[in-house]
Amino acid sequence: MPMPSTMKGPGLFLAQFAGDAAPFNSLPSITRWAAGLGYKGVQIPTWDSRLFDLEKAASSEAYCDEVKGICSDAGVEITELSTHLQGQLVAVHPAYDAQFDGFAPPAVHNNPKARQQWAVEQMKFGAKASKNLGLKASVSFCGALAFPYLYPWPQRPAGLIEEAFSELGKRWKPILDVYEDNGVDLGYEIHPGEDVFDGATFEMFLDAVGGHKRCNINYDPSHFLLQQLDYLEFIDIYHERIKAFHAKDAEFNPTGRQGVYSGYQSWTNRAGRFRSLGDGQVDFGGIFSKLAQYDYDSWAVLEWECCLKHPEDGAAEGAPFIQHHIIRVTEKAFDDFAGGATDKKVLRAMMGI
Repeated sequence: MPMPSTMKGPGLFLAQFAGDAAPFNSLPSITRWAAGLGYKGVQIPTWDSRLFDLEKAASSEAYCDEVKGICSDAGVEITELSTHLQGQLVAVHPAYDAQFDGFAPPAVHNNPKARQQWAVEQMKFGAKASKNLGLKASVSFCGALAFPYLYPWPQRPAGLIEEAFSELGKRWKPILDVYEDNGVDLGYEIHPGEDVFDGATFEMFLDAVGGHKRCNINYDPSHFLLQQLDYLEFIDIYHERIKAFHAKDAEFNPTGRQGVYSGYQSWTNRAGRFRSLGDGQVDFGGIFSKLAQYDYDSWAVLEWECCLKHPEDGAAEGAPFIQHHIIRVTEKAFDDFAGGATDKKVLRAMMGI
């Protein structure tokens, strides 16, 4: 029987911290800062040229060795590469064209077809770069074609959702094949705004890509709490597909004025809002126990998106919070002391046979 695994961490997603001022403006300085807070890994946003060159990483093992060396010198490992912004652009409903152009280079603005082609190429770079860095998983978004039709009023035409997921599958399966060729799992963050926003839609997407082995999950309980979905049972159901974990807290405080949809209010005034680790309502004790139960052996990565607390304070508190919750998995049963050698004759005698 294989030995049980202990989760790795704490890790930190760098996207919300990267900036133009030191120490957040270069990979050497931001990784030293993260390590100084107690983080052992960093998740790298691949669209931020201040930190990383995705195209170069896809073609140059020497560059990847340099990046790994920078991280190692700082005292951290790379947990995963994030291609959230590029993955989002693989499938964009026209209602969001203007907003999502900002995720792509100016050369493809106002040209959805060119923007999608750029995104697909970026996703393939992500697979190759992950392999060159020795990573086993990457994290991303799937994009959306059907999300504007989430609430069925006016009544959705028959077949609309099925056609959306069929198209989503056609766009993603060739990309997933590249991840398979490079031995990398792609963990989709299940997130409102994407067509894959809960377990039911993940199953629809998985069917659309033919049950592809590289189609997996980046588990983030905050999005599930805001939907009032049972995020612990989600682990029971989908644990075999969970390949990455964003530790992010949230709270849901419905009132007589607003509920799950939060009335178009600002983040501070919404019934559902993201919080720093430990400040919200997510049962992280339950989550870390479930993941340990199912032998999750990858990283716990803080994604900071608090509506109240300063990001540097959230980051400083996040490392010890995650470290405290990681369960060092036992290699023995509590009653091993009372056990004895196995004797088949005794076993049969105990059953009267």
